[in-house]
Amino acid sequence: MSKVKTNAMRILDSHKISYKMWSYKVVDEHVDGVEVAHQIGRDVKEVFKTLVAQGASKSIYVYVIPVDESLDLKKAAKVSGEKNIEMIHVKDINKFTGYIRGGCSPIGMKKQYKTFVNESAEKLDNIIVSAGKIGYQVELSPTDLQSIVKCEFMDIVKIRLS
Repeated sequence: MSKVKTNAMRILDSHKISYKMWSYKVVDEHVDGVEVAHQIGRDVKEVFKTLVAQGASKSIYVYVIPVDESLDLKKAAKVSGEKNIEMIHVKDINKFTGYIRGGCSPIGMKKQYKTFVNESAEKLDNIIVSAGKIGYQVELSPTDLQSIVKCEFMDIVKIRLS
């Protein structure tokens, strides 16, 4: 069996960025990010999901947040310099990113969109993001992710009321 190599992994390799590949079992086409964290034995605060939205200006933005958090659309619009933003339709993910739902990586999209990663990532040694294919994740340092996708670390998640 050949080793899986996604476009995101090839990009990391070409930039000589160290990463660890994780794989998880996929029962159906959609696997919840919290379940992914549990399957690979990692804290949900270390595993991030990639969300894609469109601003009032029609510009596309990428938001990378912990899998157990929700994107705060008002905060996302503010950091993006937009009046408001809306999540793109699932059917449009491939059109804009080249990826599919559940396998959308911030690394290696069709275009380099303005990307924001939740500020909690900066406090971690490593974060885990999609490798660009359902069933695969890559673990790398937040600074290495920043060097590849030119992201900004910002507060973009909803505040939880406990």
